[in-house]
Amino acid sequence: MLGRVEKYILEKIAVERAIHMTLIDPEKITPTQAAIVAENSESSGSTAIMIGGSTFSSKDHLDVVVQAIKEAVDLPTILFPNNETGVSKYSDAIWFMSLLNSVDPYYLVGAQVLGAPLIKKFNIEPLPMGYIIVGQGGTAGVVGKAKTIPYDKPELVAAHALAGQYFGMRFIYLEGGSGVANPVPANVISAVKKCLDIPLIVGGGIRTQEQAAVVTKAGADIIVTGNLIEAVDNKQRITEVIKGIKQKGSN
Repeated sequence: MLGRVEKYILEKIAVERAIHMTLIDPEKITPTQAAIVAENSESSGSTAIMIGGSTFSSKDHLDVVVQAIKEAVDLPTILFPNNETGVSKYSDAIWFMSLLNSVDPYYLVGAQVLGAPLIKKFNIEPLPMGYIIVGQGGTAGVVGKAKTIPYDKPELVAAHALAGQYFGMRFIYLEGGSGVANPVPANVISAVKKCLDIPLIVGGGIRTQEQAAVVTKAGADIIVTGNLIEAVDNKQRITEVIKGIKQKGSN
């Protein structure tokens, strides 16, 4: 049975074709700053607020950040954990994800086993997701001990994604890495999208309206940006990215 947040996401995709989510790294931001970014994201047209980072470890700070965001906006909060310390009882949902190209069993299933009882205890809605790190991979690739898949092997990326779908995961996430120079290439996104029957999420290196339009046209159902929140004009930049999504998402 689908939960409230998953139904909301799927309905948004059905209506808008493609949507945007803002990723907030609690390690890099204060609760007050997080609330402001969330407000800016909501007013710009973002669909949800994701909360998490590659190296975050303080549960107390995570809890405070999630609470501040929930007090500031009506958008659903979705945890994006790097391990079991990324679980907050105050969040609406959590990406219950397996890093499909990690060489460390901890990131394939170990962290999930440790986190599952907490998710049930706190009644957080799990959103099953296959996570695939491609290209440079950034910090996420290093921390997750991922055997990153080169951009010139789109068929291998697609095979990982299809395996995730067959495992029963209901979302696939292509991660280019935080702060990387360029987004996941359109041909890689297109190859993955063609073989999937579930929503495709793409993140990493998306900074402009033009990049967002290309990624959406290639097949992304959800675009995630996190690096934009650190800019002084973050509201304007988020707005521009969402314009790019709508530009091609409506075609």
